[in-house]
Amino acid sequence: MSEEARRNEITRATVVHEVPGTDAVKIRRDVEYRETEEGPLTMDLYLPPDSRPETPTPAVVLVSGFPDPGFEVALGCKFKEMKSYISWGKLIAASGLAAITYTNRDPAADLDALLAHLRREAASLGIDENRIGLWACSGNAPMALSVLMQEGRHSLRCACLCYGYMLDVGGSSSVADAAAQFGFVNPCAGKSVDDLPRELPLFLARAGQDEMPGLNETIDLFVAEALKRNLPLTFTNLAAAPHAFDLFDDSAISRDAIRRILAFLRSYLMA
Repeated sequence: MSEEARRNEITRATVVHEVPGTDAVKIRRDVEYRETEEGPLTMDLYLPPDSRPETPTPAVVLVSGFPDPGFEVALGCKFKEMKSYISWGKLIAASGLAAITYTNRDPAADLDALLAHLRREAASLGIDENRIGLWACSGNAPMALSVLMQEGRHSLRCACLCYGYMLDVGGSSSVADAAAQFGFVNPCAGKSVDDLPRELPLFLARAGQDEMPGLNETIDLFVAEALKRNLPLTFTNLAAAPHAFDLFDDSAISRDAIRRILAFLRSYLMA
């Protein structure tokens, strides 16, 4: 059986929106960012067609909250090899920003190592270490949220969270239950909205027809708590959209939401 045939169908899905220039995006694959006892961890770097080494490009890290070894066994490929992540990388790069996907074994430690590497090697990578944002979806959102809560936050400027599990607040255990069921890490266990920086802009997309257990409950509670604290939150609710609307809902509403995500990232990283 070929590698492609072993893949789960979801790993073959691509984003339903396109922008001009995706075919001209520059891609540097398998750049090592961390050496481990099991071998090197690598990243793929997507750069705008007109990017130049002497002009650092703001960057977006596409966060993974699933350890690659388990993910590869379950779905047939590493996270950065999912066609959705490849197409998001190209979309972001064609929109004028760099995008970064990566392999991992320990999601929390490896994301910290990746962000430290981006800051240390920014010049050789052609990115601006002071203008980095995060993008995460579904079970990857708790990993992204936990980084935002860290002291220093690696010079992060903004974060975009799409149809993601958020925080367990108000006695809920939806995130913990989903993490146990689906295998993503939950570094935010025991944390609250108060642990988030008050000044960092967040974009949050909710799919009204999401059927993932407890997911929209976590979004609804998070939004209510964030608004109580007047956090800089941009929120969009796609009332008729399913989970992973960017991959499985080829509609004008989904394409518009994707455009707004790209505009949000550009607005806060290129200002």
